[in-house]
Amino acid sequence: MSRRAGGVIGDWAEAQRRMQQTQVIQQRQADRRQRELRAADRLHREAEARRRTELIEAEVAALQGLLAAGCRAPAFRMAGLVRPEQVDPFVPGALAHPVPMPQLHQFQQQSTGWTLGSNRRAQAEREAHARYTQAWQAAHAAETQRQQQLAAYRQQYDRWAAEQLAGIRAHNSGLTELAGALRAGDAEAVVEYFSAALYSSTAWPETLPRQVTAAYDPGPRQLVLDWELPGFAVVPELKSVRYMPSTGQDRETARTPAQRRALYRDLLAQCVLLVVHELYAADEFGVLDSVVVNGFVDAHDPVTGLEAQLVLATVTAARPAFAGLRLEQVSAVDCLVEGLRGELSAKPEQPAAVRRPGRRPDEVGGGVVSHGRHAAGDGDEPDLFEMDPIEFERLVAELFRAMGMEAVTTQRSGDGGVDIEARDPAPLRGGRIVVQVKRYRNRLNPDVVRELYGTVQATGANKGVLVTTASFGAGSYEFAEGKPLELVPGVKLVELLHQYGLRGRLGGGPARRTPEPAAPSAEHNVLGMSWSGSVALDVCALVCTGGRVLSEEHFVFFNNPRTPDGSVRARAHAAPDKAAVEVAFDDLPREADRLVLVAAVDPEADPHADLAGFTDARIRLLDAAGSELGQLEVSDGRAGETALVLGSFRRRANGDWDFVIGGKGYRGGLEDLLREFGVEVV
Repeated sequence: MSRRAGGVIGDWAEAQRRMQQTQVIQQRQADRRQRELRAADRLHREAEARRRTELIEAEVAALQGLLAAGCRAPAFRMAGLVRPEQVDPFVPGALAHPVPMPQLHQFQQQSTGWTLGSNRRAQAEREAHARYTQAWQAAHAAETQRQQQLAAYRQQYDRWAAEQLAGIRAHNSGLTELAGALRAGDAEAVVEYFSAALYSSTAWPETLPRQVTAAYDPGPRQLVLDWELPGFAVVPELKSVRYMPSTGQDRETARTPAQRRALYRDLLAQCVLLVVHELYAADEFGVLDSVVVNGFVDAHDPVTGLEAQLVLATVTAARPAFAGLRLEQVSAVDCLVEGLRGELSAKPEQPAAVRRPGRRPDEVGGGVVSHGRHAAGDGDEPDLFEMDPIEFERLVAELFRAMGMEAVTTQRSGDGGVDIEARDPAPLRGGRIVVQVKRYRNRLNPDVVRELYGTVQATGANKGVLVTTASFGAGSYEFAEGKPLELVPGVKLVELLHQYGLRGRLGGGPARRTPEPAAPSAEHNVLGMSWSGSVALDVCALVCTGGRVLSEEHFVFFNNPRTPDGSVRARAHAAPDKAAVEVAFDDLPREADRLVLVAAVDPEADPHADLAGFTDARIRLLDAAGSELGQLEVSDGRAGETALVLGSFRRRANGDWDFVIGGKGYRGGLEDLLREFGVEVV
């Protein structure tokens, strides 16, 4: 009895010992896995910190080496604009293959057999011959149709090819005329040529602005430019990032204010010198004896508080003095200030303007051509972009009061992110409203909308309204959905101002006192787009110079239904069209040489859709009265692609517009397509 008990106890003790050993082993394994995970996490965090540091260093190196890299870029030449006199070859596709004609033996073999009697064999042969005759007639009819389609397609191609060659020859002839005008010192031709040289240059990173206002003085053979400089934010605030294992956090080392200022001043000097270098390098016709460059930024004047163009760097560079410089080796600041006797702001980060800007384009008198910037307008209606910030807030507050609310502007400091306090007296839907006002040109970042939502929560307001002269991206609307937020983009703001008897416009476009009519004006054509398939698409238009959109305001889509000058406008479509755009070709900006039409899948309608169902697409060209002038076929979509260039209308040298079919697709949707055209996607 005691032995059996002892055996049971011994077995139990052994089992306990083994279980403890297993637990110890498992704990050791768990500890080892934790150590390995911590080590892997540390390596990842350290690598990520190094990557961030390397990106910062590369960004700074690119800024520091802008001038040297720009001097290595190829010089602009007129020959680079010449188009070869060739077009895509005729590709008939399936129409190139004749329809196979049936053979009699193919039908006889189906119905002959040794077991058949003579009568039955004769009957079978007659039936086979009848089937053969029917098949031959069908094949012959199909072949006749193929040949007719091939001939028609060939005629269509020949017409297209002839038009393309005519357009190419007209373009090249226009270049010859431009070259002659340049040699003659024509001011408009000089400004057009050198503006094209700066815009087409490969020396400038995409992160830097490229906007110019220019004029040419034929007497002293002097080109005078205002050139937009990058803002202070282009210089990274951080110097390095290092992962600290002791705290598990990244330690960011900031660049000192003195270091950022020195980098920024050097960058501004490089920008001005690079502009001068590119102009002289492009002067293959010898029309420049001197160049004046005023580098400016759009900022609030610290003296008046008003938004203005502050000139931070200026230089007048004569050709002989500039030709003797080795720009790859110079200190940009010393070269600009000491070598060329230019001026550079001592505190550009504030920003503090130079005391004596050089000659400005509007001082030349005549022949002033602006690119990439909106004119101030005739003053009939105030330009919201140019309005004083305080006056702009007062205008928005007045709009709220005109809509039946109580509204007051807040103090300029300590407002907690609130520009206007409003109260809607309406029952149920009314209450306290906090309003933020953003007078920007570019699309607002979704972070601004998130900040407004935080303000609404912090202040206990019933609603937050964000009013801007700019536009919002899809991310902003997605964040605002379902929240007590309302977004008012610039186009909607102008409509509300006019609706309630107030005045305001966006940029240099014509003043609009009443909402646009549904019917096109006399100078507008309607481009109606239709396609087969049930895929939901957004059709957009881009006004471009070459492959770049003039500005984000020249991208017409659901959130920006018209260009600033009204030459391109979205409109409600009518059957059989599924989308429509109005275009006044004669009113398109002078610098625009193409109008690009694109289509993209609407991800909100079907996030999994692609363009495989986009077939039989065409564009109907209608006059202002709605009469159809013609139809243009566009390429079908392809599986996996979610955006497509339908085609582009391109300006010929004689002022006419020709349609060129597109077909390039994008798997990344509208965002990928827009990036290629230079539209900033937020």
